[in-house]
Amino acid sequence: MLKYLGAGGGVVAAGAVLSACTGVQQAQNGGHSGPFPGNPGWRFVFVNHVTTNSFFVPTRSGLADAAALLGVPEPQWTGSENGNVAQMASAMETAINSKVDGIAVALTDDHAFVELTKRALGQGIPVIAYNASAAGNYPLTYVGQDLYLSGFRMGQRIAQKITSGDILVGISQPGGNNVQPRLDGITDALKQTAPGVRVQSVNTGAEQAGELNAMTAAFTGNSAAKGIYAVDAGSTAACAKLVADRGLAGKVGAGGFDLLDDTVAGVKGGALDFTIDQSPYLQGFLSVLYLYLFRLSGTLVAPPATDTGLTFVTKENVGPYATAHSRFEGGDNKDVIGMPSAIPLPPASVPGR
Repeated sequence: MLKYLGAGGGVVAAGAVLSACTGVQQAQNGGHSGPFPGNPGWRFVFVNHVTTNSFFVPTRSGLADAAALLGVPEPQWTGSENGNVAQMASAMETAINSKVDGIAVALTDDHAFVELTKRALGQGIPVIAYNASAAGNYPLTYVGQDLYLSGFRMGQRIAQKITSGDILVGISQPGGNNVQPRLDGITDALKQTAPGVRVQSVNTGAEQAGELNAMTAAFTGNSAAKGIYAVDAGSTAACAKLVADRGLAGKVGAGGFDLLDDTVAGVKGGALDFTIDQSPYLQGFLSVLYLYLFRLSGTLVAPPATDTGLTFVTKENVGPYATAHSRFEGGDNKDVIGMPSAIPLPPASVPGR
């Protein structure tokens, strides 16, 4: 900007910059944001199950970006550090009692949030689920990956490489709605496509620091396993490190979910055959957008159910993930990411869907 001013674009450029800065300031103060009318500074709260887990770094970037764009305060990030459902429920109850303007909650438990959601809605507080949903609950919508389908597709991919023997599958919170559906999907897919494969689930715990130890202990106890996989971010990163440290690349099948640094390095270096990207940035960004529009329209713009995706990241397409360091995937690069010279052809659309 300063370079342009010095080149003679002074009045126009300065006016544009000041106008933009004024618009940002107005938005931060609850003023107008773009074409939208002013709002009183709606307060949104996210209730999360692993608040310090690095998987959710891009989610927090997304919610902060949406808030800044729409002119509302950055939503509060609260819940539990280690999957404690009681702590999450307490955080949600605090939000309701504080009369916040909207709640996004990861429904990791089938029962803990039912009455809380009813109470919130009864008080005019919209509630949406993100990252994990639950049958028998009452969120206005769900923003996140189709978890069972992602596990099923992963199981089908495993069966392309392994047709018999044991595989280890790490899971951070057995029974949790954020990860158990993936493990169920893997198991069901293998029953159909490779019934000779036996799945040994490994409880790795919700704290990232212990997941490598859990996967290492499981492999030490079953070193004949033909595959080392996981259904959550931390456990997948642990698989990548385990395979690399033991020199198992190419000797066992390996893969999992999400885009932690060790995971991306594992795919690039061949320790992992694949990882699955579920666009965690969108889970934050779209949740704020949907809560905002629901309030702005007085419920007329109902939030749509949104599958944030299932992209297999392999050695063939890992390049941008490894080099861009984009905040959309948990990095610190805020610049525009360059487009490829050609966009890969996606799957053909299905009529009526």
